[in-house]
Amino acid sequence: MSIRVHTENAITAIVFDRPDKKNAITAAMYAQIADALAAAADDPAVRCVVIHGSAQAFTAGNDVQDFLMNPPHGDDSPVSRFLRGIADFAKPLLAAVCGPAVGVGTTMLLHCDLVYAGESARFSTPFTQLALCPEAASSLLLPAVAGYQRAAQTLLLGEPFGPLEAREMGFVNAVLPDDETIPHAMAQAGKLARLPASSLRATKRLMKQAQREAIARQMLAEGHEFATMLRSPEAREAFAAFLEKRKPDFTKFG
Repeated sequence: MSIRVHTENAITAIVFDRPDKKNAITAAMYAQIADALAAAADDPAVRCVVIHGSAQAFTAGNDVQDFLMNPPHGDDSPVSRFLRGIADFAKPLLAAVCGPAVGVGTTMLLHCDLVYAGESARFSTPFTQLALCPEAASSLLLPAVAGYQRAAQTLLLGEPFGPLEAREMGFVNAVLPDDETIPHAMAQAGKLARLPASSLRATKRLMKQAQREAIARQMLAEGHEFATMLRSPEAREAFAAFLEKRKPDFTKFG
């Protein structure tokens, strides 16, 4: 299994476990995460959820070969179910990030309530480098969190940045040594699990409700743009270059 799910002491941990591929996400893995979030949402014994990888890698983002063989189609695709799952999750959602957090590995964090990063964490949103556009409502949420200029630098250039910059941008709560990051996130989840569940849900709902409809609209708009761009000659060149381990040449496109 490339996703491990276990629940203990009212905390569900959803764990990326594909170390040979730096936890790159396949369509099947998206489905597993979506199912795990739905199960945790429906289980009254679960108070909160923590998403993490290992001390070496959070996730390298989409598995490109799997993504090209199983591109997202429609609202019932595994990716769409996952995105709705993290956007609509009513209980506290935490993440612990070490190593690479590429693409959706970064954008999913914008939906988490608490994010802890290890010193090795490396964030990137290389959508334009693949001739694509942002997803997970990051084109709405990142400007809201980091300010337009910082978001533009991140989403337009797609260049990697470290945990201290992520904390300055506002979507990481604290930076810790790698071997302390996951235990710290679990300890924070333990604190939340001991608080009144109804109070936590109400507080999160009140903080999130002003943006809920806007997030849904933005995800829909991004999805339409993404699907169109995925079929473009620029995207074919970008993905061919990635698989052939060369630099893409976009100069031949207008």
